[in-house]
Amino acid sequence: MLADWWQYDFLRYTLLSGVLIGLICPILGTFLIVRRLSMMADGLSHVTLSGVAAGMLLSKKVAFFSAVNPLFMGMLFSVIGSLFIERLRKVFKAHQDLAIPIILSSGLGLFTVLISIADGFNADLYSYLFGKIVTVTVTDLYALFGVAFLVLATVFLIYKELFAVSLDEEFARVSGVSYRVINLWFMVLVALTIAASMRIVGVLLISALITLPVAASLQISGSFRQTIFLAIVFAETSVLGGLYFAYLFDWASGGTIVLMAVLILLVVLAVKKVRVLFR
Repeated sequence: MLADWWQYDFLRYTLLSGVLIGLICPILGTFLIVRRLSMMADGLSHVTLSGVAAGMLLSKKVAFFSAVNPLFMGMLFSVIGSLFIERLRKVFKAHQDLAIPIILSSGLGLFTVLISIADGFNADLYSYLFGKIVTVTVTDLYALFGVAFLVLATVFLIYKELFAVSLDEEFARVSGVSYRVINLWFMVLVALTIAASMRIVGVLLISALITLPVAASLQISGSFRQTIFLAIVFAETSVLGGLYFAYLFDWASGGTIVLMAVLILLVVLAVKKVRVLFR
């Protein structure tokens, strides 16, 4: 069974993509939760979905787009959506969380209209919604490699500034940190990660992988860096375990990965509860 993962190209692509997703999603998720923007992934996922639908529709109607991977249209829509969220947060200063449901509703509405124009769902769109192992291509893998490089390079180069902006934006501004540029770039990274992870986790489930490992990590971590490290461990365990069982039982990879993440969270909560009882 394990030998199959090295025998077939699509399984190797899936495995490598899963490892990259398990690395970058919890990193971004930790910063998002500290910023109290944990629902941002949900908002952008629906915008990304409308981009994929637009790409599929254009590939049917316009010859030029027939060879273009809908993933890239999803990335474009997701980035635009992230910029709109950041702009709306400035418009609704007293209620910044309103930006997310506004973008989510817009993305869902656009997706519904595009699907109706395209005469309904198809099997390929289903894989974008919920993730499917056999649909991962080398193009998806390359796109994910590029996004992972940007995320890791950003965290490595401006970790202190990013941490300061996430923890206290006003303090970061007073300290001379270019918080607007960092905010915009961070939003773009989240958007690209969501779009690039669609084939493995599914665009409707990616927010769970961004938040659940971090939620489990927060229960037992003692510092911000430790939270990131444990979240990565939990996310990688969820992804690798989820992919294995999805392949073994022919389940949707996204749902299986998310259920693994939920199971890990429940185990962490149970262990923490037991430790408290026996103190």
